[in-house]
Amino acid sequence: MVKPTGVKYTRHVMDYSTALIVRKVGTSCFRLYSVASPKITTHYTVRPRETDHRWKDISMERYEDVADVVIVGGGPAGLSAAIKLKQLATEKNKELRVCVVEKASEVGNHILSGAVVDPVALNELFPDWKDLGAPLTTLVKDDKFGYLTKSSRIPIPILPGMPMDNHGNYIVRLGHLVKWLGEQAESLGVEVYSGYPAAEVLYHDDGSVKGVATGDVGIAKDGSPKDSFERGMELHAKITIFAEGCHGHLTKQLFKKFKLRENCAPQSYGLGLKEIWEVKPEHHSPGKVEHTVGWPLDKNTYGGSFIYHLNESTPLVAVGFVVGLDYSNPYLSPFREFQRFKHHPHVQPLFEDGKRIAYGARALNEGGFQSIPKLSFPGGALIGCTAGFLNVPKIKGTHYAMKSGMLAAESTFDTIFNTSETSETTGLEPKDYEEKVKNSWIWSDLKQVRNVRPSFHTKLGLFGGMAYSGFTLAVKGKEPWTLSHGVPDNERLKPKTEVSVIEYPKPDGKISFDILSSVALTGTNHEGDQPAHLTLLDDSVPVNTNLNLYDGPEGRFCPAGVYEYVPMEEGTGDRLQINAQNCIHCKTCDIKDPTQNINWVVPEPGGGPAYNGMIQAICVRP
Repeated sequence: MVKPTGVKYTRHVMDYSTALIVRKVGTSCFRLYSVASPKITTHYTVRPRETDHRWKDISMERYEDVADVVIVGGGPAGLSAAIKLKQLATEKNKELRVCVVEKASEVGNHILSGAVVDPVALNELFPDWKDLGAPLTTLVKDDKFGYLTKSSRIPIPILPGMPMDNHGNYIVRLGHLVKWLGEQAESLGVEVYSGYPAAEVLYHDDGSVKGVATGDVGIAKDGSPKDSFERGMELHAKITIFAEGCHGHLTKQLFKKFKLRENCAPQSYGLGLKEIWEVKPEHHSPGKVEHTVGWPLDKNTYGGSFIYHLNESTPLVAVGFVVGLDYSNPYLSPFREFQRFKHHPHVQPLFEDGKRIAYGARALNEGGFQSIPKLSFPGGALIGCTAGFLNVPKIKGTHYAMKSGMLAAESTFDTIFNTSETSETTGLEPKDYEEKVKNSWIWSDLKQVRNVRPSFHTKLGLFGGMAYSGFTLAVKGKEPWTLSHGVPDNERLKPKTEVSVIEYPKPDGKISFDILSSVALTGTNHEGDQPAHLTLLDDSVPVNTNLNLYDGPEGRFCPAGVYEYVPMEEGTGDRLQINAQNCIHCKTCDIKDPTQNINWVVPEPGGGPAYNGMIQAICVRP
């Protein structure tokens, strides 16, 4: 156990043999923490089935299928890669089997983004996208940026070429765009398998990636096999492309196995939360985009808001809030900061007498240029948000995701048909993919803004960061130095004894809401009788470290009410309860957990949110 300085501990053994820690700070009251923690994790990634007698007579054989290329993830990056591969195969008159596995029950259902993005890659992938019916219909007509104090708004001018300049942008539902990309992919012959989460990376004997295995079904909550148990299937490929999105759980394994992060900075993250509202017609201004920084966050907490007005049959507005996950106060709740933001005098009138109809949240990469890992390895490659491609000051990433997928497709195609015979490993490596990225506008764009995000880590916080950002953008990132992000986000939390408790107002049920009523709007569904997919490497850590040292930050950084500390049935302290059925797959817990004890893995097929097309702003370059 990690013990804060100045805190005294004494150990007592109760008559029912439960060891407790009694904490006393000065003359304050005692509080009990259980050392003998109850069993929480039953997932086979932590509790091996090989040593569980209940699995002794269960067949573990899996069906195997073989493709030329397997793509893990059916988002903008994965589908763009699949489409480009089939376009190249048609152009070169080659046979190429391409399979995409997507964990959502339908393509686009897990897509959530609140960023302003620039899909210039869409023009490259489909020059005739308008004729093909791509769902980009709302042109940005009004663009605002401001700094919020507690009671006022200070406008910040947006000049042409500034990161927040959205001239020529379209506001779209990104989930609908992804669904459209999926339809284009299937029309070209791509095999898209929705509801098939990739649960395991498979390897050849030489260590190169062989493919992936999808998740098993029919496992009870206690980890035992049900009568309905079925193994997942193995998908083998010459090259496997990973497009899992931000903080992919298989990508984490690849980072370690192939040391892909050996020569880059730790990734830094933000948490984006979003709601869709139907507002009164007189409050609606189709095509309006507004961003803010400042209140309710303090100057040392990175983040800001966005509001997009759609042009649809009903007056819909998307409002969102992003909080950098490098914050230090364990009492901060990104969800409650978002709810508080909507009560700002400049913001609240927009939502009065309106109706909230959707909610969602997702982690996003903020590390930028410094945090890009090695992009290829024997048997595969990383693309899109899995690789960390996001322009933080522009809040844009979809066009990088699509472009990286296209570049990986080009390298993959060439590797399979032109260089496979010279490969040193069974799994082929698209070695020139990284060079293609470095020679593209992905690399030049991210390098130019590399120092913006880390500049907010000084004692001046927001004000110092904005001042430095103005400088680096003025010189177009040509300063001869690169700033560091410092330690990973999970290491930035301060002990509860070093910070002040943040008091949040109660939600009013009209403008602001509680977490559970919000999760109800996500369409989230998981099979109840299955092991929690939020696994703990050590079941004792939450109480003995997180609760003791940080007062249980899980219950605050999770935007879905998955984690809560409840009294032990025996009345001998607290225990962590994981409400896995609430999980909206944002990955925040896997990122912000102080000891990295939480490991997110995929649930049974089809589990998760059903966002059905959240809203996002997209810029299309001529």
